[in-house]
Amino acid sequence: MTPAAAPAADHQDPASRQTSSALIEDGRAHLGIELGSTRIKAALIDDAGTVLGAGSHAWENRFEDESWTYALEDVWTGIQDCYADLVRDVRDRHGAELTRLRSLGISAMMHGYLAFDADGAQLAPFRTWRNTYTADASAELSEALGLNIPLRWSVSHLLHALRGGERHVPDLAFLTTLSGYVHWRLTGRKVLGVGDASGMFPISASGDSFDAEQLERFAALDGVAELPWSLPEVLPEVLIAGQDAGSLTEEGAALLDPTGALGPGAVTAPPEGDAGTGMVATHAIAPRTGNVSAGTSAFAMVVLEGRLSGPREEIDMVTTPAGDPVAMIHTNNCTTDLDAWLGLFSRFAELIGRPVDAEELYGALFGAGAEGEADAGGVLSYNYVSGEHQTGVPSGRPLLVREQEARFSLENFMRAQLYGAFGALAVGMEALLKDEGVQLDVMYAHGGIFRTKGAAQQVLADALATPVAVGDSAGEGGAWGMALLAAHTAQDGSDSLEDYLTTQVFSSQELTALEPDEAGMAGHARWLESYRTGLPVERLAGETLS
Repeated sequence: MTPAAAPAADHQDPASRQTSSALIEDGRAHLGIELGSTRIKAALIDDAGTVLGAGSHAWENRFEDESWTYALEDVWTGIQDCYADLVRDVRDRHGAELTRLRSLGISAMMHGYLAFDADGAQLAPFRTWRNTYTADASAELSEALGLNIPLRWSVSHLLHALRGGERHVPDLAFLTTLSGYVHWRLTGRKVLGVGDASGMFPISASGDSFDAEQLERFAALDGVAELPWSLPEVLPEVLIAGQDAGSLTEEGAALLDPTGALGPGAVTAPPEGDAGTGMVATHAIAPRTGNVSAGTSAFAMVVLEGRLSGPREEIDMVTTPAGDPVAMIHTNNCTTDLDAWLGLFSRFAELIGRPVDAEELYGALFGAGAEGEADAGGVLSYNYVSGEHQTGVPSGRPLLVREQEARFSLENFMRAQLYGAFGALAVGMEALLKDEGVQLDVMYAHGGIFRTKGAAQQVLADALATPVAVGDSAGEGGAWGMALLAAHTAQDGSDSLEDYLTTQVFSSQELTALEPDEAGMAGHARWLESYRTGLPVERLAGETLS
C-alpha cells in the first residue's frame, strides 16, 4: 500500500498534552470515520482541525458471484477495530479515555447498491462502485433522463436489478449507500449528505434535494409503475453540510464501541461520500478549484462556474457537500497495480537481506520515476485491475507494454507506473478542460501517493497542464475531511462551510504548489497518445484472459 499518513499532532509539550486531554475527556472532540476501498480510517480533531488521534483497519473487497462486494459483518468488525485503534492512540498520546464525543461523521466510498426491506433486512449483497455490469441500465437511464447516469450510480444498479427480474426488487423499502447505511444504524436516521446523494440519483438545481422532474421520468420507465413503491419513498432524505442529521443513539454507541465506554448523544453530520470529504480535506469547494483524490480508484472534482455544453459520458455531475455543482471525472483504477509492483520490489529487497520500510521504498522508486524520460521511454502501463469506463474497457487486466526499441530502465518503468496511475484520469480530464473549456486555477491533491514529495504531484501537474498543490493534510484524507464536516455541524450553522474552513482550519496551512513543466507536458502528451493507441490490446486482454 502507498504509505499512510503520519498523524498531525504527535509530539506535544506537557501543557498542550494536558489541554488536549481535558478537551477529549470533556467530550469536545469531533470524530470522522471513512470506509475506503482498502482501509477504514478514523480521525479525532479539535475545532480547528488539529488531529488528536487516529485509527485504521485494513480490509479488502471480495469478488463473489461475478460481483465486487463487502460483507456487512466486515463493515462492523472493521469499524469497531478502527475505533479501538483510535482509542488506543488517544490513550497513548494524551493519557485520556474517550467516553464522549461532541460530534461524529461517517463517510464512505460512493455509489453502489445497499437494499433493505421494511424490517431492515438486507435484500441483496452490497454491490460496490467497482462493478461494471450495469451498462445497459446506465444507457437506458441516460437516454430517459437526458443526463449522463454512470454505471456505478445506485439508480443504475436498481434498474439493472429490475430489468434482470431479481426477486427482491418488489420488497425494497430503503435504498442507500455505505455511508448512509452506517449512519442509519448509528442514529436511526435515513438521511444522506447531498454530495453522496448526488451519486445515487440526480440532484435538483437548488442543490438540496433529488430532482423531482427526473424522479417523474424514472417513474415513467417500463415496469416501474407496477412496483409497490415509488423511488422517492425508498431513497434517503437529502441534507446539506451543517444540517441536523440526528445524534448517536445508545444502540449506535454500542455498535461503534462494544466495550460500552462510549456514551450516546454526539451530534452527527450528514453522511458523505469520499469525493465530498476529499474536497473538504483539500479546501477545494470554491469555483475554479478542484481536487484529485488518489487511492484504489481516483477521481477529480472541479467546482463549476456555469453549465457544461450538455451531458457527456466521461463526466459525472455531482455536488459539493454544500450543494454546489461539481464535474467529476472518476476512474476505477489508480494505485492498486502500482502498489503490487512496489510490493514485488520490497520482497526482492528482503530476499537479498536488505529490507526497506514503505516510506524509503516509495521515496526511492518515486524519485527514480521523476528522473525518467518525459515520455517514459516508450514504456506503457495499464493499471486496470478492474474494468475502466473512462477508456471503454469492460474487464481489466494489468498490462506492462513496451516496443522492442523502448528504453526499458528502472527510471522509465517507474515514470510509466506513475503515468499509468493517472492515465484514465488524464483521458477524462481532457474532455472537461479541453473540450468543455472549464477554467481551473489550481488542483489540490491528496492521498497516500502524494506523501512522497514532488514525484506524483509533478506528474499530475504535467498530465493536467494545471498547477497542483499539496498541503500539510495531503495524506490525512477523507476521515479528516469528515471530521471537519462533523465539527462544522456542531457549530449549529454559525458559519457557512466555506467560512469555517477558511477562517478556522486552512488559514495557517502551508501549501506546496508545482507548476506544469513544458518538457513534462510535451512528454506526457506523447505518452498519452501511445496509451490511447494501445487500448485495444488492453480490451483484448480482458476478453481472452478470463
